[in-house]
Amino acid sequence: MARWDVTGTTVLALLAQRARHPYELHRFLIDTHKDFVSGLPRSLYHAVERLARDGLIEPVESIREGRAPERTVYDITTEGRQELAHRLRRMLERPDRDTTVMYAALSLIGVLEVGEAERCLRTRSAELEGRVAAADAILAGLDLPRVLLLETEYVRALHAAELAWLHGVLADLRSGELDWSGLVNDTGPAGRPNLEGP
Repeated sequence: MARWDVTGTTVLALLAQRARHPYELHRFLIDTHKDFVSGLPRSLYHAVERLARDGLIEPVESIREGRAPERTVYDITTEGRQELAHRLRRMLERPDRDTTVMYAALSLIGVLEVGEAERCLRTRSAELEGRVAAADAILAGLDLPRVLLLETEYVRALHAAELAWLHGVLADLRSGELDWSGLVNDTGPAGRPNLEGP
């Protein structure tokens, strides 16, 4: 897997909800403005091929709707569910310069249990606290003109802003104000999370 396979992870998350064919996945991404998935539709079809080759998804049927060409419907495998959870945990826990990674992870966070997501965000919070402290040490320890330290100030400000936001989210998770347990645990006959609402 590439360091961050945002497109593949998104495909896994959508198939964890229900089986779909690639065109349906494409339409859903467009209709819901999942802008973090770039290079559509080519990147999506490549991701589907790669995930099927790796045994993370599998074809379950072929359907034909009207005059449209026959389409293969894919479903996530047990290994795919495990890989999805692993990927999302990593994306949530590890701050990255590419903010698209966190944006995508937050968009898909509902496939994780609330407690698991909270643990990931606490890990991220601790990492950010360390980065803010490291920036503070640099700023305090270097006797340089401020113009030479602006990039450190900037990075510190970004980390501090995200940390403040994370503290609020974690407080809401602890209080129960933010809770998607009913969505994750409200499973249908196939044991799938109902993440698309009532």
